[in-house]
Amino acid sequence: MKKCIAVILSLVAAASASAQTFPAKPIRWIVPYAAGGGSDFLARTVAQTLSTQVAQPVLVDNKPGGNTALAAAETARAPADGYTILSADNGTLVFNPALYKSLSYSPTKDLAPVTLMGKFPMILVVGANSGFASAKDFIAQARAKPGGINYASAGAGSPHHLAMELLKVEAKLFMVHVPYRGAAPALADVVGGQLPAMMVDLAAGSGFIKGGKVRALAVANPTRLPQLPDVPTFAELGYKNVEAAALVGVVVPSATPSEVVNTLNRQIVAAINEPSVRTRMVDFGVEPVGNTPAQYTELLKNETVRWHKLIRDLKITLD
Repeated sequence: MKKCIAVILSLVAAASASAQTFPAKPIRWIVPYAAGGGSDFLARTVAQTLSTQVAQPVLVDNKPGGNTALAAAETARAPADGYTILSADNGTLVFNPALYKSLSYSPTKDLAPVTLMGKFPMILVVGANSGFASAKDFIAQARAKPGGINYASAGAGSPHHLAMELLKVEAKLFMVHVPYRGAAPALADVVGGQLPAMMVDLAAGSGFIKGGKVRALAVANPTRLPQLPDVPTFAELGYKNVEAAALVGVVVPSATPSEVVNTLNRQIVAAINEPSVRTRMVDFGVEPVGNTPAQYTELLKNETVRWHKLIRDLKITLD
């Protein structure tokens, strides 16, 4: 018995010492998308300041594929020491388990939340020449012509896709989904008039909105966006449940010691709260967050209940 207690105490002491010296070498930050997108921007923006704070290199490693599953599985298999972290969105942690019958990782068993970095609220946009003057007009016309309006998305199972499916349910619409491989090609076809509408995040759509190539009709956010003060929320239009955003946070292998998770949390949240970082995030169209592991865990639980019900009710699968 005494030997067991001694072993336990030595393990606790080792974990504590590890946390106190963490990080003692470079951190690998995996991003499950190609370079240049919103998740990549967010990781690189925070990583730059984080590297300065901890006096160690933070190396961003882009690993796209499998609807983020490849990067998630690689992170889950990595040593649980805090030196491999993953940018994970709600596709990785919430949608995928409901969309696929089998996954190469389990969000709840294999990955541990560190912090939610930021939100990319979804915005309903239409082509400048689509003829839709407002969100009410769009909804009225879609309701009057069931199946007569197609909409684009950044990909099947993406927040952009599911945000429009949520609107369809709440507003009792029938529209046809046309998935693309990314927001950029989808937006290009909305601008060109091939498709009339889509949900998009401000990071991807800001230039098109500012340039007058697409018109923002409503935001799927509890409050109006400071970058689009004249665009109403869906709640203002009578659809209070239409709230959707790409939620991008940081996770680590589930066996990572809590002391290391908490150290990572403090450092990443401090980087997010650095004024120049927050300014860059807001200018890019991201709502900065930076919460605790417990708060992030609770958010993911609530989001899982909400979105899994929608996915099940609509029988959406990607297998």
